[in-house]
Amino acid sequence: MICELTGLDISNASLLDEATSCAEAVALAYAASNFKRHKFYVSDSMFPQIIDVIRTRCHGNGVELVVGPIADFPWNESKEYCGLIAQNPDNLGNLSNFTDLFAKLKEHGVKAVLNSDILSLTVVKSPGEMGADIAVGGVQRFGLPMGFGGPHPGYFAVKDDLKRKMPGRIIGISKDADGNTALRMSL
Repeated sequence: MICELTGLDISNASLLDEATSCAEAVALAYAASNFKRHKFYVSDSMFPQIIDVIRTRCHGNGVELVVGPIADFPWNESKEYCGLIAQNPDNLGNLSNFTDLFAKLKEHGVKAVLNSDILSLTVVKSPGEMGADIAVGGVQRFGLPMGFGGPHPGYFAVKDDLKRKMPGRIIGISKDADGNTALRMSL
């Protein structure tokens, strides 16, 4: 369901919450740059608690966090950035189409991350359709109660080329010794 809604190739299980998913996306983008691009850009229109979690994680991982308006991304320094994260809808409820931004980020080798409200993805353009490399967010909006997998369980989806670096667990379908369908941890 997460792959279908995000328009990305693979999703996982076992992330604590939305803010943690966002912080893990930063870590993945940094790892995908082979730890050579030490800056990450965060839209200032994200929820403040998410920015705080990302800031804490970046400090521990040696990533320099830059927070500012999306329009102010420093393109002349793009080779220093491993990624950029935006939120849709943002903290004011604005929905945006990031297709052009994500295409330009790809040209500069910067990973595009979109924190999306999962329920909104039933009616708006998906992160994958916009060209995002990583989609994250929370799934409480689907009616999961507080405390079920964390404050509100997080989701995480990526393009196929990032699957080996993604956090959490990937559950696959296989058959047991009697030929019955079984779920198993595959990665």
